[in-house]
Amino acid sequence: MRKINSFFLLLIALALVIQAQDAKIDEAAPAFKLKDSKGKEHSLSDFKGKFVVLEWINYDCPFVKKHYDSGNMQKLQKEFTEKGVVWLAICSSAPGKQGNFSNEEITKRSADHNAAFSAYLIDENGETGKKYGAKTTPHMYVINPEGILIYAGGIDDKPSTDKSDIDGAKNYVAAALNSGLNGKQVEVKLSKPYGCSVKY
Repeated sequence: MRKINSFFLLLIALALVIQAQDAKIDEAAPAFKLKDSKGKEHSLSDFKGKFVVLEWINYDCPFVKKHYDSGNMQKLQKEFTEKGVVWLAICSSAPGKQGNFSNEEITKRSADHNAAFSAYLIDENGETGKKYGAKTTPHMYVINPEGILIYAGGIDDKPSTDKSDIDGAKNYVAAALNSGLNGKQVEVKLSKPYGCSVKY
């Protein structure tokens, strides 16, 4: 009986540790260490002192295609990386699932799209995606220079695959970054993400 109780206490403690790692607005963003498509390792701690955007990606998802085929995502990436923001695309697609590509294919597709992210990170086991609660592609997060999560949710307020919806949409990521870079409070810190489900 004592062994069973100890086992359940251990499970509860483990659950609390896992829960504590979940991403929460206005709290420290969960740490991670991932390799990019070129084999280089990146840790969130490497970018202390900078704004960081996390963009969950799956090139075969129609919602991702909306923002890449229109050039909208690349435009945002270029605009903000030129201002010193670190932009990390993260793929949590498991091996054999949609969106999981070889490094060569990632390099080719990224070049074809003229992607302007800082790095494309591979999260095949889904550990980082689950820590952040990433549900869709795209699912967007903004972390401030102190490592605090200041935005999580959709890229904008038009949850469709229609490229014509981009014009006139309120871009939550751009708004959060512009507020943060100008020392202002982020107005919308949390929104409902939209897109394809992350293929864990």
